[in-house]
Amino acid sequence: MNYHKSTLFILKARILLKLEVLSVTDAANDDIEGNTLTVYAYVAKEGRPVGTRDVTRGANLSSPSVAHRHLQKLEALGLLEKNQYGDYVLKEKTGVSGHVWVGRNLVPRLMFYSFFFMGAFSAEIAIIVLTYLINNIVIETSFLFLTGMTAVAMILFLVEGTVLRRKMNTKSNANNPEK
Repeated sequence: MNYHKSTLFILKARILLKLEVLSVTDAANDDIEGNTLTVYAYVAKEGRPVGTRDVTRGANLSSPSVAHRHLQKLEALGLLEKNQYGDYVLKEKTGVSGHVWVGRNLVPRLMFYSFFFMGAFSAEIAIIVLTYLINNIVIETSFLFLTGMTAVAMILFLVEGTVLRRKMNTKSNANNPEK
């Protein structure tokens, strides 16, 4: 009977520990926005230890103190850690609201939605072209309307995703034209 109770206790402890880790990650996800997100993306993209001045130049921040504040915030969230030389290293990649990790790059999720609609639009255009090549097939007006709607959705998602991507890239590449 004691064995059963200790097993239950261990299982409960593991569940509570997992819930605590999830809540820390969720809190980190909520706190990453603006310049903090730019700093986090820069450190992740570099893939090496970076100092405060590196981050100031790379993320196009106004001063090293601003960079230091954002690095400390990310360290407090458990996403970065300092090495023995005082440089910051990525400790953990976390999910960032509205973004997806592709390798070391943070890409707006809207870009993937635009690619989905781009594929659907291409297929619809192919169907329309085939109907003009094969004389016996007739396209309904509603299909043409839906093709237009797909084109509008594709353009909207592509424009919004590109704007978000450029915001992050212009901040992190403004002073680094060689990258």
